[in-house]
Amino acid sequence: MIIADKLRTTNRAEYVLYMWQIEDMLRSYHCDIEHVRHDYLVRFTLPDDKRAEMEQWYADLCRMMKEEGVAQTGHLQINKNAVQELSELHHSLLRSSNFPYYQQLYYKVLPYIVEVRAKGADKSSDETENMFEVLYGLMLLRLQGKEVSAETLAASKDIATLLGQLSDYYFKNKAGELEL
Repeated sequence: MIIADKLRTTNRAEYVLYMWQIEDMLRSYHCDIEHVRHDYLVRFTLPDDKRAEMEQWYADLCRMMKEEGVAQTGHLQINKNAVQELSELHHSLLRSSNFPYYQQLYYKVLPYIVEVRAKGADKSSDETENMFEVLYGLMLLRLQGKEVSAETLAASKDIATLLGQLSDYYFKNKAGELEL
């Protein structure tokens, strides 16, 4: 919760990846707040008011995951909305002539997106979501201690750069500082 709150206002791309990780963590506890409370939240030393707030946040996420039918797979609507906002901005930046650097980054990343889609990614999902899937997949591979190819690392670095730039533009756009 604390990290999510910070990322939501500082790095929208990292926020999405963090929230996907939280979804998977909650799935590992079967979206059971009692398991989360006793096996996960007990690790944190927090004042009582912060602990109660954190427990409520996780309980709300568990409830939402069950209600939205994503307790096994998929993403919460709030997380889909965050990706959709970024995707809409992504497409606006590509249509605008004011962002040649962003467009250059995109064309550098485009072959990776095409490759991911060719390897079985959900072709109905947006390319922005595909980029997040690449980065999230890399994170999972690293957590599992699996070897990652140099090509995958290079692709991930370029994708992370593009999504980082998109995140920066997201906050500028929210502040009214972006001329699309």
